Amino acid sequence: MENMLEGKVAIVTGASRGIGRAISIAIAKEAATVVIAARAVDKMTETAKLVTEAGGKAHIIPTELAHEHSIKNLVKETNQTFGRLDILINNAGITHSAKLEETLTEDLDNCLKINARAPFILCREALPLLRKAEAAYIINIASVVGVKAYPLQSAYSASKHALRGMTMALAEELRGSNIRVHIVCPGGVDTEQVQKVRPDIKKQDLLQPDEIAELILYLLTHKGNAVIDELHIRRAASTPWF
Repeated sequence: MENMLEGKVAIVTGASRGIGRAISIAIAKEAATVVIAARAVDKMTETAKLVTEAGGKAHIIPTELAHEHSIKNLVKETNQTFGRLDILINNAGITHSAKLEETLTEDLDNCLKINARAPFILCREALPLLRKAEAAYIINIASVVGVKAYPLQSAYSASKHALRGMTMALAEELRGSNIRVHIVCPGGVDTEQVQKVRPDIKKQDLLQPDEIAELILYLLTHKGNAVIDELHIRRAASTPWF
């Protein structure tokens, strides 16, 4: 059976755990090379092992997304090592839970820095490489809070709305080019981050990282005239049509 991503190189941020790890494994099963970008080297090493076992190739680049020079280095090292980039998946993110009046400016800045500023810079720096690919993809992972709002999540919601807006503008700029831009907005996923912010959601009701990864893989392997710009993925137990 043909491996649909064989020879392709993908950067996945936040690949040390959760959704990022699941995405890395999913695309590795299609023989992609995965550039694993995160901070926790031990967890990144675990992901790299799983990527290799799944049939892909792994390359670890420790990256601090709060620092522009580190983001630039991620793209530079990818280019130096592989000479190409076909897929960019901006998955890394942080959250904050508090009333707006109790949210420090630092809390807001941190959310914006990782969830919106880092993907902006990474897209900008990666575009010259992506333009060289026969068919390239940018997939940004937002959230249900990038579409609607929840109490106690004003800083997080602001950052994910910013990411969604940037993605929509970039998709317009790249319309008709070799690069397709998608945004994925999942509801509660079974990750450490969601468990901390939404302990009210029963664990069995949460989406699984593998379910998100399967849909990412669909976007990467089905290129025809039909384009899915945005995916809203809700929990089966939640209200339809968020």
